[in-house]
Amino acid sequence: MDALELIRFRALEVAVRVWHPEGRRTLLAWHGLSRHGGDFHDLARRLGPEWRVIAPDTPGRGLSSWSLFPAHDYLYSHYQNVALAVLDHFALDRVAWLGTSMGGLLGILLAGSESGRERISRLIVNDVGPEIDADSLAHLASYFAVPHRFSTFSELLAELKHHYAEFGIDGEDAWRRLALESSRRLIDGSWGFHFDPRIAEQFLHDSPQDLWPMWQSLECPLMAIRGERSDILSAATLARMQTERPHLTTLEVPGCGHAPMLNQRDQVEPIRAFLGARHSGLAARLRHGLARLRGAGRG
Repeated sequence: MDALELIRFRALEVAVRVWHPEGRRTLLAWHGLSRHGGDFHDLARRLGPEWRVIAPDTPGRGLSSWSLFPAHDYLYSHYQNVALAVLDHFALDRVAWLGTSMGGLLGILLAGSESGRERISRLIVNDVGPEIDADSLAHLASYFAVPHRFSTFSELLAELKHHYAEFGIDGEDAWRRLALESSRRLIDGSWGFHFDPRIAEQFLHDSPQDLWPMWQSLECPLMAIRGERSDILSAATLARMQTERPHLTTLEVPGCGHAPMLNQRDQVEPIRAFLGARHSGLAARLRHGLARLRGAGRG
């Protein structure tokens, strides 16, 4: 990253990583469940200096504060408020949003809400959709519900290689960097992952599984990315997403599962093309305005 902003939101400090702070266009990138904003390093570098990439660490992850009240703070509703605070901090009235897994669900929820609808100019969801397989969700919950502790750094590295094998990461240098950014030394000298183990409580309190009505209501241009072997975003779900939104731009990443790291040229260039494409939002805004008038008339 090129800059780090620290934003106070209620009782928590939110760390926001920034690449190319002087870029004339802005992309807000939000990471997955147990990850952090540093995952977008390669994406930002490949997009180049034209794009300012802003990537927050969700509370409980990376450099952001851990919550003393997970049942209140590790929720999508709270993350939406954090996201709006980030947009306000950077004076972003409207911004392109790219979200991986949890970050994609957050993008859908925000773009479909009254408070966020006008703030998202276009939305990219990376390996997630309005419907998630229940067994895959249960597998995620069971993995992150158990604290992971490693005697040595090499053991942690080996576990990362196993658990994130489907990310499409190539080369020992990339794996070592992922391990360095994903690890923390524990008080007894052992190693753990760089997130609050209590983030798994999110699955108990708040885990959206059917967002089709919200997906159908989205008005901004949309792009969906799927790992070819993903067990989170199925081919059938992606096909239905396309049926519901015929103008959806799609990208399937060969050789990847959940979730593509967006670190290779053949993944980044379609994103760049989507971000730069001309889309007219006039028709959508007119439909939204008419719907509001009809609702007011019924009142």
